Amino acid sequence: MAEASRAYDLSPSEIEGWVEDAKRGMENALRANPLDIREQYEKQLKDLQEAYGEAMLKLRARKKLAALMEREDGN
Repeated sequence: MAEASRAYDLSPSEIEGWVEDAKRGMENALRANPLDIREQYEKQLKDLQEAYGEAMLKLRARKKLAALMEREDGN
């Protein structure tokens, strides 16, 4: 978990939260009917896609900031 935390600039508690969410999702999947499961997975997929988009925007912003800082340091 520490390696993933460093590699993706995430806190260990954030990753642990995702693992707990996944465990609860699997437990609920064993209890729920298939339509409920599908709706749950579709919502999770949407949430993950939104989080991925936000992460990509942050990454791009960090890269642009780093490039601007390098350019300023080089002048």
